[in-house]
Amino acid sequence: MQARVMSSRDEYTKYALLAQLDTQNVQNPQDMASMWGEITNLCDEIGVSIEQSYAALGQFDFLVIVDAQSRDLVLKAALIMERHGLDVQTMGIFPTEQFAEIVSDL
Repeated sequence: MQARVMSSRDEYTKYALLAQLDTQNVQNPQDMASMWGEITNLCDEIGVSIEQSYAALGQFDFLVIVDAQSRDLVLKAALIMERHGLDVQTMGIFPTEQFAEIVSDL
């Protein structure tokens, strides 16, 4: 059995960013809500498209789905969000259909 190696065309372009409010830097949650427009514009300027964003209950306060052509750009987007009072974790994501293809021969 051969392991499938992802080629450059298969690399992630979708990323999930899990974010928590940094309560030391953001005193008012309403301020955070108003900053999403600025965050979206700054991400657009560097070539990262925010496709969806959600407020979340639980360990993280926000889930943001972005499309970016490189990990470097995702890092820049995460740093933009951190400058706006969020603590961000990122992960590459891909469709479950692609996952099914990858594991079909196991």
